Formats: sequence, structure tokens, C-alpha cells
Amino acid sequence: MSWDDITDSVDPARVPPGQYVTERFPVLHVGVVPDVDLASWDFTIGGLVERPIGLSFDEMGELPSIEVVADIHCVTKWSRLDTRWEGVAVADLLEMAGPSPEATHVVVKAEHGFTTNFPLEDFAREGNLFAYRFGGEALDPDHGWPLRLVVPHLYFWKSVKWVRGFDLVAGDRPGFWERNGYHMYGDPWREQRYWGD
Repeated sequence: MSWDDITDSVDPARVPPGQYVTERFPVLHVGVVPDVDLASWDFTIGGLVERPIGLSFDEMGELPSIEVVADIHCVTKWSRLDTRWEGVAVADLLEMAGPSPEATHVVVKAEHGFTTNFPLEDFAREGNLFAYRFGGEALDPDHGWPLRLVVPHLYFWKSVKWVRGFDLVAGDRPGFWERNGYHMYGDPWREQRYWGD
């Protein structure tokens, strides 16, 4: 089956403008896959929070988990439907940390110094999670093992691979791709791919 055949066979209301549907999961990233040592790996929540948090990978795995089935849309124009993720709800981690009243945005941090940005209300949205499983299996290193963010309602560059934590901040701060030409928000339904879109 070709990609066009897949696109033609799905409900067009599920596919944002300019996208095609694939059953593959293309690998797109800058830099090499990091060499992660789970014994020293940690996940931190800081910035404008009442309770800064540091979690090991084992501690992250002990938190309540959720499963989310969602369509995902890459800025490079592929979409994959009904992807299945398991991990920790973003909203649960925010509740643990306690956002300060002045916090309006989030900077998500990952390996290699990679970052991305969100309005706090988008980051906290139901269905967003820090995933450690995809399709019933542990994440593949190329897709973000041991942990990646999944924010299905925005282009998938916002769903950071190899994530290491986040900071709450007052005001929007562009992340890596946003400083290098990508849209500050990234709504696939409005084709917010690049600066000026």
C-alpha cells in the first residue's frame, strides 16, 4: 500500500492541511542518539514552581501511568494515525510541582541542550504525557528512549525526544527549532510550520 493509498482511505477530517498519512514512523533528529546511563539519568522540574522536583527513571516509572491513543503530525508533512503511548501525564507532574501564579510558559529540556517552548495551558492539556512506551513496547532509542514528551495537538517537533525535564517561566522563550526558523506555536491545523506562517 502506498502512502497516497493510506491517505485516501482515512477520514480527511483527521488529516491537517498539507499532510499525508503513513504507517511508518520516520526518524528525524539533529545530532546523534545520546548514550544514556539510567543509573545517573534524572528528570527535573524547576523554574517558577512551588516544589522543585528531581526524579530517577525508576521513580518516574513508579508514578501513575496513562495510555493515550492519538494522531501525530510532523512538520515535514507526514501524519501517523492511532499511535499508542504510555507514560506519566504532564498534568500530574505539574500538580506535583505546583506552578507559581506568575508562570505562563514552559521550556522543555532534553539531551544535547535541545529545548522547546509551550504556553502553560497547552502543555497542561489532557492527553499530553511523558512517554516511556510506544505501541506496547519500550521506546526505541531513535524515537526518544528512555523518555519523550508527546503533545499530539501540535506539530511533532514539540514532542521532544530524550527529554530530561522542564522549567516554568514567565513569558514565551523560543526553543532550539523556534530560534532556527520554526513557528513559536506549531498548530498543524493552521499550518504553522515556520516563521511567518
